[in-house]
Amino acid sequence: MRNLLLPLILAACGASPAPEFFNAKRADVTRDGRQYTVFYTEKRVEVIRLGYAARGQHQAIRAQMIALIPEVTGCKLNTATLTGDSGEMRGSIRCP
Repeated sequence: MRNLLLPLILAACGASPAPEFFNAKRADVTRDGRQYTVFYTEKRVEVIRLGYAARGQHQAIRAQMIALIPEVTGCKLNTATLTGDSGEMRGSIRCP
């Protein structure tokens, strides 16, 4: 039993999409030494930051997450639909 505990804990550490993104495309991205996972469909996007963020870094991280959306998806973010924080955010996108 003890040998199973570590693999279970490590498996829980990866980025998991919200249920609406279970069949979405996935992109793993590193920017400024920080890792992000982006899940996206034709109409919606979810960005997840991996790892720790110290106090005072959250505003810059949020801006980076927003900048990743068009870069990764090739689509324009509808900023009025954006929800979340520097750990995880979701929004609607409009693709050409």
